[in-house]
Amino acid sequence: MNLPNKLTVLRVVMVPFFVFFMLTDVGGAANKWIALVLFCVASFTDFLDGQIARKENLVTNFGKFMDPLADKLLVCSAMICLIEMGKLSAWIVIIIIAREFIISGFRLVASDSGIVIAASYWGKFKTVFQMAMIIALILDFGGMFDVVEMILTGVALVLTVISLIDYIVKNKQVLTRGGM
Repeated sequence: MNLPNKLTVLRVVMVPFFVFFMLTDVGGAANKWIALVLFCVASFTDFLDGQIARKENLVTNFGKFMDPLADKLLVCSAMICLIEMGKLSAWIVIIIIAREFIISGFRLVASDSGIVIAASYWGKFKTVFQMAMIIALILDFGGMFDVVEMILTGVALVLTVISLIDYIVKNKQVLTRGGM
């Protein structure tokens, strides 16, 4: 297993530990900081594994499959924890997760036709803002930072919808093949 794939597996392994520290009081006040560090490190591995894989020509089928799955697992787990903690509205998370299911389904149908749907810039921006939103919500500084949290949440939500529309428009041929 190459280094980018190991980083992807590490990200998946970190998710239950992140969730544990988000939702328990085992570490007391330190839980928030432990969860934040785990989330930031896991998010950084997302950036790092892709950079290494492309630079060193280490792109594998395992990585193509697991990397987006690991990202979804990390981000969706974080947002579900934030609902549980009363920091994020369920309807926002439903829209974001629905987009992920739709794009995953789209990619599955496309792959059956031999089409690879690469991540778009809109999708990458969406991921960055979702991760920034999650970090801000975990930090929960309150006061004027509540406005920053609202802005990040709004931008993440808008980019989620824009990236969905972008994927569908650019890949509508996937829906028209095979008698759909």
